[in-house]
Amino acid sequence: MAIHGRIDVVIKIRETGVVPVFYHPDPEVVRQVIKACYEGGIRVFEFTNRGDFAHEVFSGVNKFCRTSLPDLVLGVGSIPDAATAALYMQLGAGFVVSPVLNAETARVCNRRKVLWIPGCGSVSEISLAEELGAEIVKIFPGSSVGGPDFVKSIKGPMPWSSLMPTGGVSPDRENLEKWFEAGVIAVGMGSKLFTRDIIENKKYALLEEKVKELIFTIGDIRQKLG
Repeated sequence: MAIHGRIDVVIKIRETGVVPVFYHPDPEVVRQVIKACYEGGIRVFEFTNRGDFAHEVFSGVNKFCRTSLPDLVLGVGSIPDAATAALYMQLGAGFVVSPVLNAETARVCNRRKVLWIPGCGSVSEISLAEELGAEIVKIFPGSSVGGPDFVKSIKGPMPWSSLMPTGGVSPDRENLEKWFEAGVIAVGMGSKLFTRDIIENKKYALLEEKVKELIFTIGDIRQKLG
């Protein structure tokens, strides 16, 4: 059962401005990565549902987070259907992210008041997601569906939409400026943050510093945008 209300999770996502996206089959690697991100200032983290027994990895890691990182909201991504969402909610997922728009997944999450973030790639999908109760909509794949220009075009006729791109987002300032200038609420970031060198060589102190710099950059961009 989730221990953070969905509105609280939305607020944390908005405040932090970035949701790290990560998967690894080794629970210890996942714990160390999350801990480094937490020390760097992250309070919302997405574990992706990939690989055999991923839910077992999530279960153990979530128990660790609840005892050692109590302010962190650990959610799950790459959820294609309602059955998988239900499985992870039973394991305490704080939010559910999908690569697709699935109405039954929305109903399952809404019934338990767990934040549901569907992946959308068109105006019609975004509108339908919001009708189904999505507080935040994931623009996916972010760069392939039009990048920051797509977000800017959506925010014109639909300024109430809270959009979070994943895919095509990197930690460099120029890239982040384009997304936040377009009007995103936050960005999702995976391999551009968790490089192969960092993971394979266990450079968790370096990861922590990268996260601190990332959060500072996002905060500075937002302040200048007003």
